[in-house]
Amino acid sequence: MGVVELRGLRKEFGEVKAVNGVDLSIQKGELVVILGPSGCGKTTLMRMVAGLELPTDGEVLIGDRNVTALPPRARDIAMVFQSYALYPHMTVFDNIAFPLKARKAPKEEMAQKVEWAAGILGIQRLLARKPRQLSGGERQRVALARALVKEPAVMLLDEPLSNLDAKLRVSARDELQQFQRNLGITTIFVTHDQIEAMGLGDRIAVMNAGKVRQVGDPQEIYDDPADTFVATFLGSPPMNLLERNGHLLGFRPESFLPLEVARGDREKVTFPFHLGRVENLGSDRLLYGTVEGAERNRTISKLPSTVEVSVEAGETYDFAVCRADLRYFDKESGLRKEPPPREGG
Repeated sequence: MGVVELRGLRKEFGEVKAVNGVDLSIQKGELVVILGPSGCGKTTLMRMVAGLELPTDGEVLIGDRNVTALPPRARDIAMVFQSYALYPHMTVFDNIAFPLKARKAPKEEMAQKVEWAAGILGIQRLLARKPRQLSGGERQRVALARALVKEPAVMLLDEPLSNLDAKLRVSARDELQQFQRNLGITTIFVTHDQIEAMGLGDRIAVMNAGKVRQVGDPQEIYDDPADTFVATFLGSPPMNLLERNGHLLGFRPESFLPLEVARGDREKVTFPFHLGRVENLGSDRLLYGTVEGAERNRTISKLPSTVEVSVEAGETYDFAVCRADLRYFDKESGLRKEPPPREGG
């Protein structure tokens, strides 16, 4: 049994099935990312773990306790919201100490725990400031410190990086991962950002339409998506999907290369690729076009700038994918299936 067990969780709002039968086990010290688009049910799922929403059906277990009907304060969890929810009239010290004051902790213990949490997150110098005097990244650290002083069994993070600018998000993500690794706190992180999910998670649970579509480590989900939703949601650019010879094929843009540079002894499948336009991104070039003789044929190739090959829009070239990099999906359900018998691509 994991530290957190979700069993058959459902949440309905009238006719809307926001969460529709989720089973998930999260182990001690693990950082699991719940990833999905807006409206997929990920935040509702998080709120049921936190006790802010009661499930229509199913159970939430934390440790060896069934906490499904317990209020948030009895669940041994701490939560950091997207807005950070800091009290503007309080100092950083008082914001961090707030959970301890609420349970009437002794002043000496309160001071020790605030100093400890502030030290871990490197914000000791900010303790006398008010939230309005802090940057976005500093506010995030204050919110994390406030959660940390509770010494929770489980930390719940609801898109805590979404209010930061792009550069700060990268450093904040690194700091958050190091912080979680060092303390070993079991953490559930909700986001719609696939880069955050790939960079942070020990495992990712991909959600869509109230259901978990796949759970696995980041590389596993990227390489072997369980269905066409996961294949096209994870990855930038997403996995290419096209119909050819009666099969629905998938392959990543970086696996789709001009035949003359797709060398090596691996078996390849060749496609005539009509190039529509080229997008230069510095480190890479994205080539947009269509595969001739295929349905659903809009296709992207991702070429590192170090690959010296000359291509022009409007021309058709032979591109190739190693057969081992092809993924096959059922055309009706979208689910992954085994490769067909060898009969060409």
